[in-house]
Amino acid sequence: MYAELHCLTNFSFQHGASHPEELVKTASILGYKAIAITDRCSFSALVKAHVEAENQGIKMISGSEFHFDDGTKIILLAENLEAYKKISFLISKSRRRKKKGGYEISRSDLDDFDVGLLIWLPSYNEKDLSCASWLSRNFLGRVWIGVGLFYSGTDQSRLKWVYRLSENYGLRVTAAGDVRMHSYSRRPLLDVLTAIRLGIQIEEVGTRIFSNGEHYLRPIERLVSIYPSALLKESLRVAERCNFSLKQLVYEYPHEIFSDGKKKSSQLRDLAYAGAKQRFSQKEIKYFLARIDNEISLIRELGYEGYFLMVYDIICFAKSHRIFYQGRGSAANSVVCYCLFITEVSPHHIDMLFERFISRERNDPPDIDIDFEHERREEIIQYIYQKYGRERAAITASVVTYRSRSAVRDVAKVLGVDAWKAKELHLKEIRWESAPQAIIDLQSIGLDLKSHTLQHLAFL
Repeated sequence: MYAELHCLTNFSFQHGASHPEELVKTASILGYKAIAITDRCSFSALVKAHVEAENQGIKMISGSEFHFDDGTKIILLAENLEAYKKISFLISKSRRRKKKGGYEISRSDLDDFDVGLLIWLPSYNEKDLSCASWLSRNFLGRVWIGVGLFYSGTDQSRLKWVYRLSENYGLRVTAAGDVRMHSYSRRPLLDVLTAIRLGIQIEEVGTRIFSNGEHYLRPIERLVSIYPSALLKESLRVAERCNFSLKQLVYEYPHEIFSDGKKKSSQLRDLAYAGAKQRFSQKEIKYFLARIDNEISLIRELGYEGYFLMVYDIICFAKSHRIFYQGRGSAANSVVCYCLFITEVSPHHIDMLFERFISRERNDPPDIDIDFEHERREEIIQYIYQKYGRERAAITASVVTYRSRSAVRDVAKVLGVDAWKAKELHLKEIRWESAPQAIIDLQSIGLDLKSHTLQHLAFL
């Protein structure tokens, strides 16, 4: 049996040629015991992989691949929750050192990496001696040499080299497949992506692409014929030590929003009660205080008191600086939100179920949407940075993916389609639904476009 410890998905942009769901599902079908998602300095694919792993009943290991400034290549695996946090911090730290899309990391960044597992991917040259010595001194007992064998003609020399390092430095050895695709059929797409990343035409890539298509999730029978059995068994030992799951993550709210010596639920109730006295008449107050108690009981049970207090803190800043705002969405169903002055529409008038806003069954945090006047929105952002610190607050990011127009343009470029011919085909007008037709159009003008490659544009 086998556990794959090294997989790059398409979230490692232009390095991986399969979606995380495809990798996880295929690993399950092949009978793998576990699969590690280890994108380059990123955790971006973990949620999608985790959901699919839950559906397939296979163990998913969280990790990330790092290329150090001295050429060292390491995979960090989250052995437990603390290790996940440290890898996440390391990703943020490394990304912030470079412009968008890049990262920078050095050996010294791992000085306090006292939890988690490491898979070292050697360079197979004399530089490995220094790295092996460093790893042995600092991480012995939780570091392995990862070996990938790909029928490249150097497999035996690679094994001989890593066994020498293992004996001299006390480092264990495990199989690690450097997987870039879930199926061999993605090989043409992977080659095209490599050419796009390098900014050259496909015919010029030469040895800069993989020499064969072995960087996929291979059947266990094939792995048994390639790897020594000890290396396959060692992959299972590594996987057994990784017990972290995304299910262990819980929301942790900043301490700045809590009053000293007062429980979070009591603090939230006091604020809601005070607001209720301003919102409702004497005849209504008793009824709505009971509703507040019911809502806060559920909020406390689900652990979301900090979320409400944090939103309330931001609202207080906006009010004190006369910044116009408006709460909207399902939050209007909550009496607590109304009494905290987050929303302005009384639930008494709309008579909607609170459970549309928050419920036990949904198991998701409530969604409080607030619109601030756009001219002064930056003041809100800067307040959050100042209060909670730039190390702890961030603007949410979105993942940019290929769309048909840019995909066809980039593929056409690396396949040698002239700019005027691309313009003639009106590629700028191509929509996702018409991408297959665009491929037919490209072929119809008599160009040698390697149709087997273009057919994989559906992935993009």
